Formats: sequence, structure tokens, C-alpha cells
Amino acid sequence: MNQDLTRGPVMGSMLRFALPMILGNLLQQCYNIADTLIVGKYLGSNALAAVGSSFTLMTFLTSILLGLCMGSGAVFSIRFGQRDEKRLNESICASFVLIGVLTVVLNLLTFLALDGIKGFLRVPEEVWPMMREYLKVIFCGIAATFLYNYFAAFLRSLGNSFVPLVFLGVSALLNIALDLFFVLVLRRGAAGAAEATVIAQYVSGVGITLYAMAKVPQLKGIWRRFTLKWASVKEIASFSILTCVQQSVMNLGILMVQGLVNSFGATIMAAFAAGVKIDAFAYMPVQDFGNAFSTFIAQNYGAREKERIQEGLKGAVIASGLFSIFVSLLVFLFARPLMSIFVQAGEEAVISAGVTYLRIEGAFYCGIGCLFLLYGLYRALGRPGMSVVLTVISLGTRVALAYILSAIPAIGVVGIWWSVPIGWFLADAVGIGYYLWKKDRLFVWPE
Repeated sequence: MNQDLTRGPVMGSMLRFALPMILGNLLQQCYNIADTLIVGKYLGSNALAAVGSSFTLMTFLTSILLGLCMGSGAVFSIRFGQRDEKRLNESICASFVLIGVLTVVLNLLTFLALDGIKGFLRVPEEVWPMMREYLKVIFCGIAATFLYNYFAAFLRSLGNSFVPLVFLGVSALLNIALDLFFVLVLRRGAAGAAEATVIAQYVSGVGITLYAMAKVPQLKGIWRRFTLKWASVKEIASFSILTCVQQSVMNLGILMVQGLVNSFGATIMAAFAAGVKIDAFAYMPVQDFGNAFSTFIAQNYGAREKERIQEGLKGAVIASGLFSIFVSLLVFLFARPLMSIFVQAGEEAVISAGVTYLRIEGAFYCGIGCLFLLYGLYRALGRPGMSVVLTVISLGTRVALAYILSAIPAIGVVGIWWSVPIGWFLADAVGIGYYLWKKDRLFVWPE
């Protein structure tokens, strides 16, 4: 099932590789939407606010592991493009140890910091008991998140995006079924929603691990030829840690914005929780396309196929731009019906606040679509530091403007919503300008 992206039609290869990733995350987003719908409709707006704020926190924590895995995946793709099995094996060993140790440390820190989260996120008193109960359970799934994302990143680096889709699909469907059972039948409340998530996470994490170890030639018997070389650890760290920083900075900024949103009370918290889920579902395909684009670039970078890289770049920009414009139009026009799916009919204040959020952010998805391509491009070309710079610009602008504008009485919470697209477009301008300036020096082929 591995796909060599250094051969065949450029856009055809990229789209075939991207499609399973998009479908898989659509299933994941369907779960997230089902989770929000079940909690919002059956447990009320306070529960929706609690689970929504927890989701933002977990997205930040997951982004740390996801960034490490994505950085390792870029190295795997380059080695695969070079046909260097020995160094690929060394990279696999180094990355698994590095990310595995960091996962254990992260999990311990989350439990130790649990009671400090309330103050950091400015969680209202009426929301905190449910949120704390939810987090105590959901933190138990961090190890499963590592296993799934590590082996999914590895398989995708070899051109296999179908198997991660299968395990993600099974997990998402199981999650929805268990959510309904724990919340509606067992009456487990917010903790039941968390329990359903953790069980489904371990099914996908352990399942994809066993599959990869049994079926993928590069992993069969890897423990018998296990080698941990300092040079490989340094290389993995240089890619992974910077990509991790980029992902975590991005989501730390979102987490800081979440704290600001929480200060406006449970109504705005609930509106933001529903709006973020719709937002993520809307632009998730361009995010996955950006990750597929990154694998395409990395394999061809390893194979020194400059013409394919440039052709792929042009096609990716057109495809991402057209899709983003189309989705922006849909979200802008159907913002109220979309909010009404998640919020009880009588919660008009929550729906109105969510509609405002969606119509501001939803009009500018082309900005985030372009940014995902820039992240993927610089990661694949061995310039993960540039992805960090763009993230700092985007999120720094977002956080600063959110706090400044929302403090102006005439603007209020709407200032938080406007800060997002402004940050996207500023980062896009810097990323494109850097590419045009350094274009001839970006293609220094890896050793």
C-alpha cells in the first residue's frame, strides 16, 4: 500500500495520497461534532462549555506529540525518497525513544498541573467541576494518542495513508457509539464522554501499532536490529522539536485565547466551543492536504526532483485556494443552521454569538489554507524553523490583538474573532515573501 510520490502524475499522486487522510479526519471531526452535539443537547450549555474548553486544552497537548511525530515523518520521507534503508531504521529507533520518553513526561505533568488549569484558563466556578471530572479521565489517553500519531506518521511517510484511515475510522465510529451509551444509557455525564474517547483512542493506538509491527517490512523485527545513534537522535530532534514547537505554539496561542473567551462567561464559552468544532470541520481538509503536500515535497526533496516539487507547489496552491473559497461561502451562508445543530433552540444568545464568530472567521479560510501549505513546504525542505516563525507571527498577532481589541468596550468579544484572520494573512505575507527571497537557496539537497 506504500505509494512512491516521486513518480507518476504530480497532482494525481498528491490527491490520491491526500484523500484517505482527509476522509479519516472527516470521520474524526464527525466524532468531535457528535460529541459536542450529545453533550450540548443532553447535558446543557455548562457541560458544553466544560467539554469545549477541555477540547482546546487537549488539542494543545496533542499538538506537542503530533508535532514531534510530523517532524519525524519528514525525516522518514526523505530517507524513503533516498532509498536509504539503514538510515531509515536508525531514524525510526531514535524517534520512537525520543517521543516515547517525552510522552511519559508530558502525561505526568498533566496530572500534576490539573488543579492549576482552572486559574490559567479562567474557568467559571459553575463549569469547573464538570471540566475537572472530564480532564481526569481524558488525560489517561495521552499514551494512546502518541501510539496512533507515531505509527500513522510513519506509514504516511512511506506513502501509505489508507491504513491510518482505517484505524481512525474504527476509532471514530466506536467513539460515537460509546458516547451515546455512556451519556444516554449509563448517565455518566461529562466523565462518560471522556471514558468513551479514551477507550476508542486505545483501540486505534494499539491496533495501528500491532498492524505496523506485523505488516510493514521496515518495522518487522526492528527490535532485533535496534540501534540508537546520537547522530540520528540529533537529526530527529532538529526536525521534530522545531515542528513540535510550531504546533504547540500555535495551540498555546489558541489556549490563551480560550482563557480570554472564558472570561466573557459561559454563554460565550458555549458559542466558542460549538463554533470551533464547525471551524475545524470546515478547514480540516486543507490542513490534511497541507500535510500530504509536505510528504510529497519531502519524498521528492530526498530524490532531488526539483521540477516535481515546483509543479506540485503550483497545483497545491490552486487546489487549496479554490476549496477554501468554496467552504468559506458555505459557512458564511449557513452559519445559523450550523450553530442550531449543537445548541438547544432556546439558547438564542449562544447561537447569535456563534453565528458572529463563524461569519467573521468563515469568510477567510483561504488565509489558513495558504498557511498550512507554507508549514508543510518549509518542514519538508528541512526548514522547520521557518514554520515556527510563521506560527509565532500568526498566533502572536492573534493573541495580542484579541486582548487589545476585546478590552475596547465598543468592540468587545468580536475583537477576538477578528484577530484570527488578521494573524493568518500577516503570516502568509511573510511566508510567501521569504520563499520568493530565498527561492534559489531553498533547494540544497540533503545528504
